[in-house]
Amino acid sequence: MAYKSLLTVATSPERVEPAITVASRLALSSDAHLDVLALGIDGTQVAYYNMGGTAVVLQMALERAEQEAQAVEKAAAAALSAQPAMLRASVESAVAQMGGLAGLVALRSRFADLVVLSRPYGKGRGAETEAVVEAALFEGQAPVLVVPDDPTLSERFGHRIVIAWDQSREALTAVRKAMPFLLRADNVDIVIVDPAAHGAERSDPGGALCQMLVRHGVRAEVSVLAKTMPRISDVIARHVRDQDADLLVMGAYGHSRFREAILGGATRDMLELAEVPVLMAH
Repeated sequence: MAYKSLLTVATSPERVEPAITVASRLALSSDAHLDVLALGIDGTQVAYYNMGGTAVVLQMALERAEQEAQAVEKAAAAALSAQPAMLRASVESAVAQMGGLAGLVALRSRFADLVVLSRPYGKGRGAETEAVVEAALFEGQAPVLVVPDDPTLSERFGHRIVIAWDQSREALTAVRKAMPFLLRADNVDIVIVDPAAHGAERSDPGGALCQMLVRHGVRAEVSVLAKTMPRISDVIARHVRDQDADLLVMGAYGHSRFREAILGGATRDMLELAEVPVLMAH
């Protein structure tokens, strides 16, 4: 199945370009439609204000969020105008409180084949950037492509792909959602780090997945690596560099807290380390 409906969500006018640039290229190559959701975030915590000033505070916060949404929409429209004229795309702005952000993003993500987002961690990023990624993954149940801040790093990606494989449901879901990329790749490397001695795949780690992909016409191979660094994410990141890979496919892991789910430590580590686009799914 090809990606025909793409979505990107922008919360800052300064950081709309990387995701829109990558999503536009994908849309053009797949004859897909790109939707851009420009968000203004109202971070007001009403409980912290006295009753007399609450209405004024709420009105000011709402006006500020609307102004932010308009600024993001304007930046998104400018980024789209720089793309080829045959691109089919639309921009919509909205205002959301932090408490309602997940529901809004999840609703839009459910009807997208792929959500393209900027990296949620780094200088100048607020809690809303991670919240958008979490909402698309866990509540929207959409595959998410997280792209580096520098769009030139994503000019050619998907030719050499690394799959982080650990036999989990999440990893298999990511593989299935990444199939349009995998079918076009020149090489796909299934990476297993320190496989369990008594696991289900102990005699042939990654063999069943490799067979499945080869039957689809994917040029796949398997690499079994020792855990020579403190974290598995470090080993995978180094392997991506060593293989000159340009896309990482991995399962997104999380756990329930106050929200439906939040990114787990391993997923967070991988996103912080990755120097190439990362396709994740839950």
